[in-house]
Amino acid sequence: MELGFIILVVSILCALAVFRELKKQNMFGVAFAGLATLVFGFFSIATLYWELIHPLFQN
Repeated sequence: MELGFIILVVSILCALAVFRELKKQNMFGVAFAGLATLVFGFFSIATLYWELIHPLFQN
């Protein structure tokens, strides 16, 4: 479960990087940070779902 929270923090930092790079008008940085945000965000949500929600529905 700790891994999910660590990846969530990384995803939030990547989202902040998207806005910082937009302000600098660095489109390569925006694309790279945006892709990283999507990937880390998906894996953090999937990990937290698997650890917290999934065991509730198993019989």
